[in-house]
Amino acid sequence: MDRLSELRALIAAHAQPSMRTPIDGLLLSVEAASETPDYSLTEPLVVVLAQGGKRLLLGDEVYEYHAGQCLVVTADLPVTGHFIDTGNGLPSLGMALVLRPAVVAELVLQAPFVRGVRSSRIAAMSTADADAELLDAVVRLARLLEKPSDAGILAPLIEREIIWRLLTGPQGDTVRQIGMADSNLSYVSRAIGWIRQNYSEPMRIEELAQLAGMSPSTFHRHFRAVTAMSPLQFQKRIRLQEARSMLVTAPGDIAGVGHRVGYDSPSQFTREYRRLFGAPPGQDALRLRQSA
Repeated sequence: MDRLSELRALIAAHAQPSMRTPIDGLLLSVEAASETPDYSLTEPLVVVLAQGGKRLLLGDEVYEYHAGQCLVVTADLPVTGHFIDTGNGLPSLGMALVLRPAVVAELVLQAPFVRGVRSSRIAAMSTADADAELLDAVVRLARLLEKPSDAGILAPLIEREIIWRLLTGPQGDTVRQIGMADSNLSYVSRAIGWIRQNYSEPMRIEELAQLAGMSPSTFHRHFRAVTAMSPLQFQKRIRLQEARSMLVTAPGDIAGVGHRVGYDSPSQFTREYRRLFGAPPGQDALRLRQSA
């Protein structure tokens, strides 16, 4: 059995609705094709697709990856996903590993030739083919789900190998930024973290720039380079996606939900919600509950 076929079988056998697995940081997903976009908040991770494909929108940027390819995400980002290559009723099968800054940093510091390459314009997402060495490590990590007695010892070792393969591959520039305390991504991530935790609060670019240790103009430029959005666009996307989650459980309190996520004007909330999700809040929440 080739590596991709084995990975498909392992994902199908062990994936749970929560995507979590007994191995810390390892996620498995089986997702049926849908005609409606998927709106989600990412975290730093690497995703390897074993079946199907996906097209992600981050601001104005489009990232597309297919079976046998991988996606690297290096920051907490609001993305819009569309399934592709899922004909004949076949679901999308994917494996993801959370990228931990401490592990990335340790490997970067141990490899001078990796640490020495720097770039000032690294986006927070990238796609590439998963080569044979990376696929082999990914499959060996997934196999540990069938040998839980080995997972505690071997999983951290294979996690390091996967990150090493990424650092020394075509996505090395992107992954390296996670572990470098003085990278632009690290500075911008401080502002991203503040926005995600305080999305309902008024935002002042000068204060965010100070948090990132940059001038306002430099901060704005690097923030857009990382996220493909301005800080205000980023905050708006976070607000609306949080509101959507709230409306599933509180469908009758549209104005209240809008206020909780930072909108003083109910009409503005409804207008911007419809623009992003294609339907007004109440109608969209009803569709989500019915599909769930």
